[in-house]
Amino acid sequence: MDQTSLAEADQHHLAGRTREAILAYEAILATEPESFDAWYGLGHAAASRLEYGQAVPAWRRALRLRPEQARLRVNLAKALFAIGHVSEAVREYARAWREGDATTRAAALRSLAVIVPGDPELGNAAILEIRRHWAEAEAAGVTPLAPAHRPGAKLRLAYYGAFFHERNWMKMYMGVLNAHDRDRFELHLIADGPPPCAEAGYRDHPDDRIWEVGGLPNAELARLLAEAGIDVLVDLNGYSHQARLSLLLHRAAPVQVAWNGMYGTTGLPHLDALVGDRWSIPPEEEAFCSEPIRRVAQTYLPFDVFYPTPPVAPPPCLEAGHITFGSLNSAYKLTDPTIAAWSAVLRAVPDARLLLRNRALDQASNRADLLSRLAARGVSDDRIALEGSGTHDDFLRTYARLDVALDSFPYNGGTTTAEALWQGVPVLTTIGDRWAGRTSRSILMAAGLGEYVAADGAGFVELAARLAREPEGLAQRRAGQRAALAASPACDPVALCRELEAIYLDAAALSRA
Repeated sequence: MDQTSLAEADQHHLAGRTREAILAYEAILATEPESFDAWYGLGHAAASRLEYGQAVPAWRRALRLRPEQARLRVNLAKALFAIGHVSEAVREYARAWREGDATTRAAALRSLAVIVPGDPELGNAAILEIRRHWAEAEAAGVTPLAPAHRPGAKLRLAYYGAFFHERNWMKMYMGVLNAHDRDRFELHLIADGPPPCAEAGYRDHPDDRIWEVGGLPNAELARLLAEAGIDVLVDLNGYSHQARLSLLLHRAAPVQVAWNGMYGTTGLPHLDALVGDRWSIPPEEEAFCSEPIRRVAQTYLPFDVFYPTPPVAPPPCLEAGHITFGSLNSAYKLTDPTIAAWSAVLRAVPDARLLLRNRALDQASNRADLLSRLAARGVSDDRIALEGSGTHDDFLRTYARLDVALDSFPYNGGTTTAEALWQGVPVLTTIGDRWAGRTSRSILMAAGLGEYVAADGAGFVELAARLAREPEGLAQRRAGQRAALAASPACDPVALCRELEAIYLDAAALSRA
């Protein structure tokens, strides 16, 4: 190999000239196709540009040349996951976990614990097993504090999360937090990012305490929470903010609860309740949870749209003359079963179109990867529209160009489902075989829209085809959907707040007994 050429390519990459680096690596590979270093560098340069569709084949080729490179499997798995190849990502992480050094094993296990609920090839038992492995690794060296309840008239609640400043996420949380009875509960909001604000729906209360704790180690935060006499500590984000989830291992409060950011077991000990509902977690699946399950009467995911949103538009099929299905779910949810289901819908409705939008589709190689997966299922490019990132308002306006939203499997939408429904668009889903595959069902059932929940994949396709045959019916549904939704339990965070308060009080009483 011409080491000068490789050094120049590496220098481009290190200097941030990734486009030049890619061209330089490709030039080397044109004459030396067995160069591990060039494939390795090409993958990293592409990944630094978020061109995962280009990084994946480069790293696959590099690993065929040097399969012992366990750390590279972690990088490959991350790229695979980012564009929806979840089962292959899990396999690569699992191999790195088996074969890597201590640092690689830890990184692989950490990522496995995050993504495993989205692997269609693994079930509830595997989700619990992997998450328990991660929890056990995190617990090494942690001595739980187990503080006692302090005397006092008010129960002291602490909610911690990383997204208190994000209005699009906070519509799933803030209605509950605002509704707490401050005469009975003292509220602490523990922020790992910018603090709660009016723009994100927070209604300031003089007795609330806001903690800004970004970067504070878990052990130190646990000590401060115990010293503050927190009675109930509530995790809001789960594996969406994994670094802080392990705070629960420190047992900083007599009662610890996980709510809202969960779509499956945490795998952690020291939890007194994991909040779900009858639609998301049936009794027979409690055996696959490390926590006691507490079910609320309606959805555990009610939302409160407290900011201006675009008006509901009529279904575009009335003018276009064809139905447009679509999804704004993240690319990592676009698994093989999802692609298969959507392709089956398009085959059942031959004149239909499919519009997909997420930030991964900004990159050409990611778009090409997705189009190739659809083409392999018999869906031609001319039926597909792919759009990338934008503001939150941009995404909401996209629903004016969708007639029917299609869910993803086995990892449903959550916030995305709520937003589509609010914009008047039906969301079609299935019952699902795990909690992550029932979040849309939970919202739809509470909204009185159980007709959009199919029993299985075949029912999903049949339901989509039936709606496509009823454009006038779609128009009627759409016109009244927002008002009906707003009046339903799906948009009643106050009711959920009262139920959560009862759960907290019950758990506190048990911990004192």
